[in-house]
Amino acid sequence: MQRFFFLYVVLLLTSTESFAQRFSNVPGTVVHYQSASTQKYIGSPSLVVLPNGDYVASHDFFGPQSSEWQQAVTTIYRSKDKGRSWKKSCEINGAFWSSLFVHKGELYLLGPDRHHGTVLIRKSLDGGKSWTQPTNKENGVLLTGEFHCAPMPVVEYNGRLWRPMETAHGPVLKWGERYGAMVMSAPIDADLMNAKSWQASTPLFFDKTYLNGNFTGWLEGNFVVGPDKQMWNMLRVDDKTTLDEKAAMVKISPDGKELSFDPVKGFIPFDGGSKKFVIKYDQESAYYYTLTNSIPERYRKVDPKRTNPANYRNVLMLRKSKDLQNWQDVKVILEHKDVANHGFQYVDWLFEGNDMIVLCRTAYNDGKVDAKNNHDANFLTFHRIEGFRKL
Repeated sequence: MQRFFFLYVVLLLTSTESFAQRFSNVPGTVVHYQSASTQKYIGSPSLVVLPNGDYVASHDFFGPQSSEWQQAVTTIYRSKDKGRSWKKSCEINGAFWSSLFVHKGELYLLGPDRHHGTVLIRKSLDGGKSWTQPTNKENGVLLTGEFHCAPMPVVEYNGRLWRPMETAHGPVLKWGERYGAMVMSAPIDADLMNAKSWQASTPLFFDKTYLNGNFTGWLEGNFVVGPDKQMWNMLRVDDKTTLDEKAAMVKISPDGKELSFDPVKGFIPFDGGSKKFVIKYDQESAYYYTLTNSIPERYRKVDPKRTNPANYRNVLMLRKSKDLQNWQDVKVILEHKDVANHGFQYVDWLFEGNDMIVLCRTAYNDGKVDAKNNHDANFLTFHRIEGFRKL
């Protein structure tokens, strides 16, 4: 067994090193590659830093040859050298769209078990090598039914942990229209594995009258706290009629049980708002930051038939704001001139000193063939944005 284990480690190291050599054309550090020919695509990047400084990353698989509709598979990776190399730690059956987070020194994974699945939470005490298996409401089964989300940050604020979610129990079982915005929360000292520790807000469902009838869904919300301490769920907005993108600002009540929305003031201009984005507050600079798939003017006339803003994922833009409502571009972080088959999307990221560390679902030419399209990614890549406050 010892000999087998040694060989396994060598194979892992060789695989990690070969990624750098084999895919030298791909930006960043390749954490994992999945050939488009397998019809399994890389989704849902999530990234955390352990108390000892190691990085842990995760992603799931979606696509026609994946198990996303039964029991989805999520893979865990670990880096002990600040993201320069990665090793696979384990695979988890029954985890999709899931968020890694560290609380009180312990590592957790929270999300549905499949596409529109039951919400589960797992704990790892060994840095992601092994995980608890949820079987009931006392050890990790939090919400039964059908739910949607992305791997959004779990945020500690005002004595509670907050995690946006969307119910998929809308009156019309159609993408976008079936989703209702909601927020889960739990006291910071509670047993997070027990469903009784968590409360879920009443959902705020789709309204077809919004945006003069052009609104087709909101999803993948961010929990953020405004300068006036108002809690917000800031959501991605689906409106296929214009490349001038928007985000939705949904108010969260002080107790976290109710959501409210003003359709006149609640939709704000937000470049990249039709794709998933993460917003975080930087205390040092007093700015909110985000990374979005903006659509620069130079790409808007490349293909006149490409009118859906969600189809533009080839630019990753660093943006910042003082008030959550007025945003400015800082710098293009990643870009490829091909709109159709290249994308840098669904990024999860963290502040680390003067840098940002970023995990990206990347669609890119593998040296021989393109990804299937800009959405169905074939790479998981890691990036570091050095000195982001000075950009």
